[in-house]
Amino acid sequence: MQVPAPFDYVRATSVDNVLELLERHGPESRVIAGGHSLLPMMKLRLARPEWLIDINDLTELRHITVDGDWLRVGALTRHADLLASEVVGRLFPMVHDAEKVIADPVVRNRGTIGGSLGQADPAEDLTTVCDVLRAQVFITARGGERTVDIHQFHRGPYETACEQHELLTEIRFPIGVRQGSAYEKVERRVGDWAVGAAGAALWMAEDGTIADATIGLTALGLEGLAVDAAAVLVGQRPSEDLFAEAADLARAASSPIEDQRGPVDYKRHLASELTVRALTKALDRAAHSTAVQGG
Repeated sequence: MQVPAPFDYVRATSVDNVLELLERHGPESRVIAGGHSLLPMMKLRLARPEWLIDINDLTELRHITVDGDWLRVGALTRHADLLASEVVGRLFPMVHDAEKVIADPVVRNRGTIGGSLGQADPAEDLTTVCDVLRAQVFITARGGERTVDIHQFHRGPYETACEQHELLTEIRFPIGVRQGSAYEKVERRVGDWAVGAAGAALWMAEDGTIADATIGLTALGLEGLAVDAAAVLVGQRPSEDLFAEAADLARAASSPIEDQRGPVDYKRHLASELTVRALTKALDRAAHSTAVQGG
């Protein structure tokens, strides 16, 4: 039976209390909420924190609110909260697409969006979702708060811009008009990590052309967005041929590795096929979008 190395535990009472505890206990302290990423690593002795700081009592970090042109989501918001939210599904349906295929109900009831982004796992679904939706991350320290664009927040596998003495407190999504988004994933079994996935968002102009677009891939060796694939869409009228061209560029941008989930050629095929599916669904949703600025 695998068990973690010995550690001490404290339950924080406020954001200020968390920050004080992080400063007091230094680099050997870790914040925990759902624990579905950290605890397995501790059992394997891949992580050996001396202190665990439980933030589950910080209800001020568990919220979903529309504030002007932004959807604000607290870092402690559970996956199940996001999936149950009507406003999330209406404004950003790709979040619901992803949440439906993240693990299982037990994990979704405890795991948090902040924990998912903070883990920075290359195969993690919400990282791609936030990249595609151009989210902003709010990070709090004892000296104040700072904002980081999501593409700057993730600095590589398992590495983020959140320093040891800081706490990720909120994620904000810009609300657009005539916007549609979608996330398509292939997994070996229900709730598994992705063999490959693709997310896309489209912002449509009044004349029916594509005003803006973003495309992201999960578990397919792409860091950040498929910039060239999205750029070919801008200013064009949607068509099967156009989406196929963008998908070819997404495939070219991918750099998957062969593992137990599949060979490289198969994963590159997924990069192309799932991009087409995500773009097609995003276009349909943009045509039926009821999103308006200000919520």
